[in-house]
Amino acid sequence: MGLDGASSSAAETQKLNFEEQQDSREFGCAKTLYISDADKRKHFRLVLRLVLRGGRELGTFHSRLIKVISKPSQKKQSLKNTDLCISSGSKVSLFNRLRSQTVSTRYLSVEDGDFVASARQWAAFTLHLADEHCSQGDFPPREGYVRYGSLVQLVCTVTGLTLPPMVWEGKIIRKVAKQCALLDVDEPISQLHKCAFQFPGSPPGGGGTYLCLATEKVVQFQASPCPKEANRALLNDSSCWTIIGTESVEFSFSTSLACTREPVTPVPLISTLELSGGGDVATLELHGENFHAGLKVWFGDGVEAENHVRSPRSLVCVVPDVAAFGSDWRWLRTPITIPVSLVRADGLFYPSAFSFTYTPEYNARPGPPGVPAPAADADALLESIHHEFTRTNFHLFIQT
Repeated sequence: MGLDGASSSAAETQKLNFEEQQDSREFGCAKTLYISDADKRKHFRLVLRLVLRGGRELGTFHSRLIKVISKPSQKKQSLKNTDLCISSGSKVSLFNRLRSQTVSTRYLSVEDGDFVASARQWAAFTLHLADEHCSQGDFPPREGYVRYGSLVQLVCTVTGLTLPPMVWEGKIIRKVAKQCALLDVDEPISQLHKCAFQFPGSPPGGGGTYLCLATEKVVQFQASPCPKEANRALLNDSSCWTIIGTESVEFSFSTSLACTREPVTPVPLISTLELSGGGDVATLELHGENFHAGLKVWFGDGVEAENHVRSPRSLVCVVPDVAAFGSDWRWLRTPITIPVSLVRADGLFYPSAFSFTYTPEYNARPGPPGVPAPAADADALLESIHHEFTRTNFHLFIQT
């Protein structure tokens, strides 16, 4: 693993050793990878080159663009400059560093259904603003930038595990300064700021209970009121967390249908779908990245659609007729949801998280034996009328 545009020096590249975990996945981390002081870039990407044990190169994978933040901002944050602010719904990670020693760094993570303080693996959490006026257990997310004193939830992006809604008089995430939680600060939260998370149930006049670590366990810490300043609570080192925005990229592919030894990269990624038209002339535009002329769009298990690549970020295909997915399509009463995938010319399969839904209108089935059927010429006339604009009598909708 290295940085884009970097040389092959030890400071800019690192060999990863993957370890198998309990869920059969393999994990590797690059703890000593860093940007040198001489590098003046404001953004960079991580580059991961994967080689299988037999020596075959699997491919070269790139991260999203990462902003370089050398140190936390000491200025009071304002919504006039939101470059470093953290918005509701964004992904963050939290770490604790005792006595500012790198070797003592612990990351908030999830293992076996529990929150833990891991020395080797960090987890990404979705940080949600919650509505303070909702009843306990019902916290619909809100949009906006997260400010100190806000009611928030942390949701693990992998397991979906949620920390209990942390609320005390509607204020929970606290700014930390000189190992004290500042109870009256409401400025926006910024990258690399130190913060504390307060749990419910604090008695009036007390210091409050905060999220804390004890070696590898996540526990609660009872803070003490500051004797000199009423708007502060005294914390310990283990209750002070550093918050930083994170981003993750997932690449999915399957070589079961492929007869190739070529790298699987660049992996095409679909970000959105856009439908145009309907009936026989419905087209679906795929927006994303890494599209090329060697890709085909599949609906379901192998129904290939005619497609045209407009650019590396845009691909247009013709929606297949619903008859391709069953002989009884005329009498369907419920929608059909079909997964949308991409397949390379050599058979390499790229699944996606997107699907397409055909929603039927009501059609009566043929009557029982003995009941006269409509005249053949009437059927032919109706068929010719409908054929031009909606041969299948289906409305097409997108489902992601």
